[in-house]
Amino acid sequence: MVARAQLLHDRAREIRHAPTASEERLWERLRGSRLGVAFRRQVVIGGYIADFAASSVRLVVEVDGAYHAGRQRLDAKRDARLARARWRVVRVSSELGVEEAVAKIAAALVGVGAA
Repeated sequence: MVARAQLLHDRAREIRHAPTASEERLWERLRGSRLGVAFRRQVVIGGYIADFAASSVRLVVEVDGAYHAGRQRLDAKRDARLARARWRVVRVSSELGVEEAVAKIAAALVGVGAA
């Protein structure tokens, strides 16, 4: 089990240094507590790597791009496991404009009493 955890942390570090274009644009709007909470990117939570996470309000933001096509069942299972661990998951399509994605995240933050 320790080996898997280390692999996840290593993989998270790799993808943190090679974000997709949509992740990079969104990170520019989330970094530095710009929405009132501190987000981290590529965070290992419960055996998964979350694109972005605000641990103070237990909110995960997932950017769904081409990789997620056809993975709805697996993503739902992952979201359910995170929900059982008391994390709320917000999914934004990589096709959304950054302003729309930020608005969706900000609305979720209001829902958890952060904004």
